[in-house]
Amino acid sequence: MKNRFLWLLSAGHLFTDLNQGALPAILPFLIAEYNLSYAAAAGLVFAASFVSSIIQPFFGYLADKSSKLWLIPGGILLAGCGLATVGFLSNYWLIFAAVTVSGIGIAAFHPEAARMANKVSGEKKGTGISIFSVGGNAGFALGPVIATASLLLWGLKGTLILIVPAAIMAVITASQAGKLHEFQKLAQKAGGIRNEAEEKEEWAPFSRLTVVLFCRSIMFYSLNTFLPLYWINILQQSKATGGSALTILFTVGAISTLFGGQLSDRFGYTTIIRIGFVVLLPFLMVFNMVSNVSLATLLLIPIGVALFAPNSPMTVLGQKYLPNRLGLASGVTLGLAVSVGGIAAPALGWFADNYGLPHAMQLVTYLSIVSAVMAFTLPVPQSDTNTAGKSSV
Repeated sequence: MKNRFLWLLSAGHLFTDLNQGALPAILPFLIAEYNLSYAAAAGLVFAASFVSSIIQPFFGYLADKSSKLWLIPGGILLAGCGLATVGFLSNYWLIFAAVTVSGIGIAAFHPEAARMANKVSGEKKGTGISIFSVGGNAGFALGPVIATASLLLWGLKGTLILIVPAAIMAVITASQAGKLHEFQKLAQKAGGIRNEAEEKEEWAPFSRLTVVLFCRSIMFYSLNTFLPLYWINILQQSKATGGSALTILFTVGAISTLFGGQLSDRFGYTTIIRIGFVVLLPFLMVFNMVSNVSLATLLLIPIGVALFAPNSPMTVLGQKYLPNRLGLASGVTLGLAVSVGGIAAPALGWFADNYGLPHAMQLVTYLSIVSAVMAFTLPVPQSDTNTAGKSSV
């Protein structure tokens, strides 16, 4: 395992997904400034997600054909620059377009970066992908902090600050692209990376895994979009406190992602996925019943653990189901399947407008039931079964 490259890719993941984490924290300021409805605000999450969900598998397909490392710095820069312009726009559809540009950058980054993370992880792919994934979770946690602080200090034009981390990380990753390329060539030449082309692809289990990812994505985006608004409008807290709730959730999530990957290498990917979704259900049910701010905040800890611990095991499992198409598998598990939550966000926003945020949050609980059931239909990948069989001979 090349930890130096893994942490570089993880840092790139952080500075890319920082923009996804910042967007929900920006929404209350846009609502206050332009009197947007919940549905209109959720539509901006849709803008960042829809293009990403459609394009990301395509970028993954291109990455499988031939390595395109320039997508990593290019994606980081585009993701930050798109969202940075939001505070300077007053027309809703121009804001929508700027957020869409950010989504394209996010789509460009993930498949190639995840494919490279798989390659440099060696045999400990759960741990390696968890290191890569924890960067994204950390970005979601850091995004609300940066966005909220900047907007409280400078108003909506404070979004400009998002250009700074994106530009810095784009330069750093671009400067290391040559070394990553050389490592890939040397590893292939030395036989350090096994030939996945001889392995069978398992499309049926991959499809069921995608359903689980769909459900998790909608749950994730529901919390990501509505948690600050829930804190402000239901629990009667400040905008800063609403952003802090997201930070707590994603900080716990970042830690849980790292441990989830390590545990999956030891106990199996499907085991960690099943445990996570089974544990998530009762805590979500209790969360929907409480009105005390302190208790609601404490519940974010087990919810974050249960929601994020299966994250990297699901990405690795998807790559193992499609060993010949790592980029495509990453594009689906990190793109299409994940972004479907953003696509569903406007519908959830409409539901919240008409029936209230508490009822919208209850929908998340129902989805956790589906996720838990579907998780038990996921088999151990054939590649792992074959490896276990060979080692026992």
